[in-house]
Amino acid sequence: MLRITRREFGGLLVLVHGTKPLRLLGATSAEETLAETLDSGARRRKIPAVVAMAATADTVTYTGAFGKRDGSSGMDVTADSIFRIASMTKAITTTAAMQLVEQGKVSLREPAAKYLPELSKLDVLEGFDSSTGKPILRPVKRQVELRHLLTHTSGFVYPVWDEDLARYNKVTGGGAPPTAVAPLTPLAFEPGTQWQYGTGIDWAGKLVEKVSGLTLEQYFQRNILEPLGMKDTTFVFPETKFSRLVSSYRRQADGSLREDPRTLPVPPKEYSGGGGLFSTAPDYIRFTQMILRKGKSADGQQILAAKTIEKMSTNQIGSVNVHKMKSTDPSVSADVDMHPGAPQGGKDKYTFGFLLNQTAYPGGRSAGSLAWAGVENTFYWIDPRRGISAVIMMQFFPFVDPEGVGMLSDFEKAVYATVARA
Repeated sequence: MLRITRREFGGLLVLVHGTKPLRLLGATSAEETLAETLDSGARRRKIPAVVAMAATADTVTYTGAFGKRDGSSGMDVTADSIFRIASMTKAITTTAAMQLVEQGKVSLREPAAKYLPELSKLDVLEGFDSSTGKPILRPVKRQVELRHLLTHTSGFVYPVWDEDLARYNKVTGGGAPPTAVAPLTPLAFEPGTQWQYGTGIDWAGKLVEKVSGLTLEQYFQRNILEPLGMKDTTFVFPETKFSRLVSSYRRQADGSLREDPRTLPVPPKEYSGGGGLFSTAPDYIRFTQMILRKGKSADGQQILAAKTIEKMSTNQIGSVNVHKMKSTDPSVSADVDMHPGAPQGGKDKYTFGFLLNQTAYPGGRSAGSLAWAGVENTFYWIDPRRGISAVIMMQFFPFVDPEGVGMLSDFEKAVYATVARA
């Protein structure tokens, strides 16, 4: 006799034979396909926890949660489990800066040093003396502007993806701790001449604080998070929500994932525009839907003007291209290919806030889609052409670990396959 039971599966009720899901009660075939993709993928790839959502501008079309909150409690991950979203913070900081631009309080094309005097005298790192090994610095020729900070063309870079800055930190002993906000480092190039992922949006966050007179936490809550209903997104993790925090893991030399101690996060002493938020998939999908709605919240509040959304959805770096990034620390990040499989990385661009792919992903997002990610393998994309957005959250290092990227790819293809069948 077949033993059929009923249990929760990806947030939906399911009929189960043994451990194999047979059918989601009340679910569409699309939901079943996505649930099976994520559940089987997480098991096959040994990913401890994954939560994923897909949506149109007005409707959440799929929610799934798979795995365990941590390695010992046996508690299931749920749709409202809380993740460290790291650089997914950047798009929210960019939104804050663009609100100030709309209000005429700042300009995209004025020197950021007008508000942040520490940026008035910067140096460019040109290399290292062949005989002494000392860094070669020269004064920058042009000022860093807000538009440079928001597009990663400022010259401020992360040492984990820049060999010269990593070497500079080692030679000078000037490496900033991982929690440092907006470290004042030499620039890797003249502002506006190249693209390189970095700490520019940390400085944009500092600018928002200076101009608004609020901390980033206060500004975000009042002007973005509360209007969008993002009630679980914050820099300051509340003790009352600790039961929902997902454990973080680190890939070991033998391929296994080692769990970090699960402790209550300490409130930050200062807020980083480049990272540091905690959030959930339902919260972040609300942010992506705001972009799809041309700046409006679900209840019609205008978070950003439609013309601002257009700027955030189009190329803002001219003829410069986004390129692959070689890691200097494989424990934090693998080498990053922004557009796997495409020639020269797809010659992708960057907007104010987002990566912009100029060619479609096979079986996935359209050309002109917007995306970014967090270093612990949280990802999102926004496809204005198809009217789709999606979020997938995992929680482990290194960034773009093959299993994490594989899970993202499987989910993305499943999302578009279900759209095609709809």
